[in-house]
Amino acid sequence: MVIIMNPDANRENIENVIAAIEANGLSAKVMEGSTQKIVGVIGDKTRIASVPFDAMDGVESTVSISKSYKLASREFHPASSIINVDGVNIGDGTPVVMAGPCAVESKEQLFEAADIVKAAGAQFLRGGAYKPRTSPYSFQGLEETGLKYLAKAKERTGLKIVTEVTVVEAVELVAQYADMLQVGARNMQNFGLLKEVGKCGKPVLLKRGLAATIDEWLNAAEYIMSEGNADVVLCERGIRTYETYTRNTLDLSAVAAVKHLSHLPIIVDPSHGTGKWRMVKPMALAAIAAGADGLMTEMHPNPAKALSDGPQSLTPEHFRDIMNCVNKMAKFMREENIINW
Repeated sequence: MVIIMNPDANRENIENVIAAIEANGLSAKVMEGSTQKIVGVIGDKTRIASVPFDAMDGVESTVSISKSYKLASREFHPASSIINVDGVNIGDGTPVVMAGPCAVESKEQLFEAADIVKAAGAQFLRGGAYKPRTSPYSFQGLEETGLKYLAKAKERTGLKIVTEVTVVEAVELVAQYADMLQVGARNMQNFGLLKEVGKCGKPVLLKRGLAATIDEWLNAAEYIMSEGNADVVLCERGIRTYETYTRNTLDLSAVAAVKHLSHLPIIVDPSHGTGKWRMVKPMALAAIAAGADGLMTEMHPNPAKALSDGPQSLTPEHFRDIMNCVNKMAKFMREENIINW
């Protein structure tokens, strides 16, 4: 439920509404719009069924939220959210690009990748220190050593760091090094992990699960947000279908669906979405055209020697080309105001 306040409602009016909510064992969240404030009710609304909010001073109306994901719903938060990650805004209309190798393999490899990513105009360096692989015999990452390399790469370039956390026990450690914690597709419904990153105090990038519906994905975001962390960015990275040509089926319709259903920013990962480097450019441009708030791509200084995901990793030359084209597409979209959520 949300309680919509009159435009002229004062602080005392809002505090009285909050007090009535909390007196019944629920919590409240105040959201400020351009003309009025909204008080969101979090918890079992049946507890306040008999509270006459509409009769309270300063209240314009009450609206029941139909979605199971309350905090992530646009009904709860009508305005699109902008998530600030150590000074970089995601969701403000300028696409953000996260790029780098699938895995941190060595300090030399990571530093070279970081220099390339920075020079091309990306804002984030991505790289896995912990790698959940399909096979237990595949490269699993450098773990804390990889995290230290990522931190050094940030010092070297100023790029923000996004890296995956795979287990609850590693959340505190990863949060010490990363600006943004990624929850991967395989962990989208690892509810213990979602709750833990919700408590960590760092922005979270939540990837869509391998076969997750949009509803399940947004409910996963709700787990994070219900722990007090509203800084969640969604990432569409392809889902599993019957198609075998591509690694996954990149669901770009999810961008439009999420923009309608939720206020959270959404970026797209065309590298995992296709599994083929040749398809990354057209899918990246299509994602921006669909209204995505950014991209996550894999770029390796030498994809042929990559320890993981070489076939879908861009060369430095291809990455620079894509950045140039993406910037042109984004500029066109802004100037023509083609999509305005």
